[in-house]
Amino acid sequence: MISSPNASLSSSPKSPTSDLLDQTALSALAQRLVEAAKRAGADAADAVAVRGVSQGVEVRDGKVEESERSEGDDVGLRVFVGKRQAVVSTSDIRGDNVAQLAERAVAMAKVAPDDEFVGLADQALLARQFPDLDLLDPKVPSIDELERRAQEAEAAALVVKGVSKSSGASASAGIGGMVLVTSTGFHGSYLRSSHSISMTAIAGEGTGMERDYDFTSALHASDLTSPNSVGRLAAERAVARLNPRKVATCKVPIVFDPRVSGSLVGHVVGAANGASIARKTSFLKDSLGKQLFDASIRIVDDPLRVRGLRSQSFDAEGVAVKKLAIIDGGVLTSWLLDSATARELGLKTTGHAHRGVSSSPSPGAYNLHLEAGKMSPAELMSDIKEGFYVTDLIGSGVNGVTGDYSRGAAGFWIENGQLTYAVSEVTIAGHLFDIFKSMTPASDLEFKYGVNAPTVRIEGLTLAGR
Repeated sequence: MISSPNASLSSSPKSPTSDLLDQTALSALAQRLVEAAKRAGADAADAVAVRGVSQGVEVRDGKVEESERSEGDDVGLRVFVGKRQAVVSTSDIRGDNVAQLAERAVAMAKVAPDDEFVGLADQALLARQFPDLDLLDPKVPSIDELERRAQEAEAAALVVKGVSKSSGASASAGIGGMVLVTSTGFHGSYLRSSHSISMTAIAGEGTGMERDYDFTSALHASDLTSPNSVGRLAAERAVARLNPRKVATCKVPIVFDPRVSGSLVGHVVGAANGASIARKTSFLKDSLGKQLFDASIRIVDDPLRVRGLRSQSFDAEGVAVKKLAIIDGGVLTSWLLDSATARELGLKTTGHAHRGVSSSPSPGAYNLHLEAGKMSPAELMSDIKEGFYVTDLIGSGVNGVTGDYSRGAAGFWIENGQLTYAVSEVTIAGHLFDIFKSMTPASDLEFKYGVNAPTVRIEGLTLAGR
């Protein structure tokens, strides 16, 4: 049997927190489900048990507006009868419910349509090593501590000159985990903690008000940006947006702030999703192995990054994961694949299966980043006589089938390499192929989100204004 023991949890003293971290019961439940499915007539099966515990507070004007806590365990069972599959899920497993759930799943599979691509992952690809990725901060903060974080962030924002009011601050924390058991003998589990702080500030008065935000999120509380810094930056951003101007329609260099440049990475990876390729609904469907970017560009998915927000050592089918350069030397090197999608395309899974308890696996990314370039943001903008620096994108006007790109935007006008006045109510438009070809990243990459990118410069986009 393949397993992933977690010695650090077994040595924890008995406490409410240690009960939360103990996945023994979930593991046993998933194993019972798989065994029950086989007894009920399934040729193969896998079971997922998911645990989630979270608590959070929202404050406004120093007072708590909302405080909530949620907690629950859910399980999902996937069964195969020949080339037919069915998925069932529940949050209520008591008494003989395991057997009933398994029998219902098998009965559903028997009347499901044949699908030649379904099935468990190839055993040779299953994870056998489970590196310590340091995903768990076992200390769960109290509600009082979350209130303190949120109130400190708000207080820091309200003292910044030009800020007129708070739109609210929040703090949250939680622990989530998954157990996966398959009838081929795989047994893996992980737990991941989360902490976050956010603040939204409003500057100005009446119809001239502007708002902006900042937030920080991390697996470990010690990695969070301080509440004071979050509040102050949210306020400074809101004040900077006051008195925005309109600009005329033009073609100028567009520079994406790191808060929004990650969206460009998302468009690449979304179009490289094997499910879209198999359905022929991606504008990249004929681009595998082709040069899409400058040779200096690398876009990497790294599920094994220590303390990464989306790190894990195996995917939702138990397949071992690995670091993958989806764009390497500017070339599209791979699709993101789960087992079924890989079979449909005549390829091998890349270990990118994701699933919930009520769904079959589908491909998805982990920790994505665009590698940094050599120039600082200032150097990247130094030769721009007129351009636009984007800090906020609005809407979702990106067509994944055609590659057409059109997004509402706000930010700052660039003159002679410097940010000058705020700009709002504009649209930036072009085609993703053209965006990819002209992409130039700066050197300021930081790992703060699930998708990370440095400041990015794009040439040739149309800025639609007044």
